[in-house]
Order: sequence, then structure tokens, then C-alpha cells
Amino acid sequence: MASLPKRIMKETERLQSEPVPGISAVPSDSNARLFSVVIIGPEESPYATGRFKLELFLPEDYPMAPPKVRFLTRIYHPNIDRLGRICLDILKDKWSPALQIRTVLLSIQALLSAPNPDDPLNNEAAELWKNNEPRAMQTARDWTKQYAQQ
Repeated sequence: MASLPKRIMKETERLQSEPVPGISAVPSDSNARLFSVVIIGPEESPYATGRFKLELFLPEDYPMAPPKVRFLTRIYHPNIDRLGRICLDILKDKWSPALQIRTVLLSIQALLSAPNPDDPLNNEAAELWKNNEPRAMQTARDWTKQYAQQ
């Protein structure tokens, strides 16, 4: 871990000492830039009963470039595609070096509570969300039961 930039070491220590409610992020033993993340589905969302596994990777140019994050657990969501890629502005053009790993994880957790069908990665889910939100929410609950529960 000594070869890591001080900022990454500090952020990692803070994630361990002050965990974010509903989120765990643990660095890999073999690569301290790679984190195993678990996000508990937020209450009052169709994901509330789920445990979603993600991976977060800090590229060499972090914090000048955003972390790379993707869902490993299948999820029915308009802003997450079948490969687990996430459509979130702070992971792309709205990234700022002032943001941190915990900010990114909190933003992803918030995205589960407030899907944005107007900026989709999963067009099918986005259409259903726009045209029949109750059915979209039920499909999200069904997928959560099927894929995100131990």
C-alpha cells in the first residue's frame, strides 16, 4: 500500500473507519486500487431488499479522472445496462477531483432511489419507467428478489 498516493490511502482509511450507512467498500488484497463494494438497496425503493455487488477501480490518473464503477449483480434500472455500466454524470463529464470514492458510492445509492429514465443506458427499462412506472417498479423488485438476495 506504500506505493499508493496519499489521497487513496486516506480515502481507503476513512471508508474503513467511517463506513457509509448501507455501503461497504473493501480494497482487494492484491490491488489496493480495486474495491469490492456492496450497496444495500435503499428503503422505499424497489431495491430495498437487495444486496448489490459492484466493483470500483481507481485508474492511475485518479483523482484527475473518475473511478471506474460497475454493478456485478444484475439489476433492472434505466441508468444501468446489462453489463453493469452506470450512467451517472459524476462518473463522466461532471467528474471533479474534489469528489471522493464515498461521494461516488453515495451518488450510486441515491440513483437507486431516483432512477432517471430521461438519461438511460437501459432503453427498455427507461421506456417502461416512463409509460408504466408501477410495472417497472415491480420488475425491479422481481429482479432484486431473483438476483440480489443471498
